[in-house]
Amino acid sequence: MMHFTEQVLAIVRAIPAGNVATYGQIARLCGNPRGARQVSRILSSCSEKYDLPWHRVINSRGGISLGHTHGDLQRALLEAEGISFDRNGDVDLEKYQL
Repeated sequence: MMHFTEQVLAIVRAIPAGNVATYGQIARLCGNPRGARQVSRILSSCSEKYDLPWHRVINSRGGISLGHTHGDLQRALLEAEGISFDRNGDVDLEKYQL
């Protein structure tokens, strides 16, 4: 059986361009419905090392949780994949979520 971290990495790798997943959604898929913060920590420490599409993971509201520099980069990467944001800076989860 895969360890939680390995499951998170596999799920994030599988998010196709033009789609998003939430931290909580990934945690639930890994069998830990309360593990959203753990997903966030894994992405923070592993995204560069494993070349993950970290930018496709957003919060449960459909928004970007990262600070300005990384948040601006995340938004730009998502927009480059065709994902649009509403006036509040949120993604339409019904349209773009896995």
